[in-house]
Amino acid sequence: MRVKKIIYLSLITAIGISLHILESSIPLPISTVPGAKLGLANIVNLVTLVVFGFKEALVVGILRCFVAMLGTGAVTGLFYSLSGSLLSTLIMWFVYKYFSKYFSLIGVSVFGALAHNIAQLTVASLMIENYLIFTYLPMMMIISLFTGYFVGLTAIYTSNHLKKII
Repeated sequence: MRVKKIIYLSLITAIGISLHILESSIPLPISTVPGAKLGLANIVNLVTLVVFGFKEALVVGILRCFVAMLGTGAVTGLFYSLSGSLLSTLIMWFVYKYFSKYFSLIGVSVFGALAHNIAQLTVASLMIENYLIFTYLPMMMIISLFTGYFVGLTAIYTSNHLKKII
């Protein structure tokens, strides 16, 4: 079973890397909010969290960020994606573990999307040494509702299917 688990986690990580690189090449028409993305790679973190657990989701998220950085060459982007991945996985785990009777995976995903944006804005404010960047937070929170919904919905279908296979 251990080898089978490693194979599945490797495949999930590879899918996350592919989604991360694909997403970095998709231009979004939301020019008023720099850095806004769909969060496709977060599907992988949420599915891993649900199917395999918290530690595995952290490992997949960290590996995905580092390898995707090598693929895109965006070294500065590593700080944004890694901080977002770690905080969102932590928050999604907390909400999933303690509040899953109140929130579906869509709700869990929305919390993760919000946490992801907060982490990225925090890193950005530290890098540019300007806290005014948090003025983007309300708009990014609204966008998080939509992206979190999409990621959560996709994670529901994917994790249900993956649980049947495993």
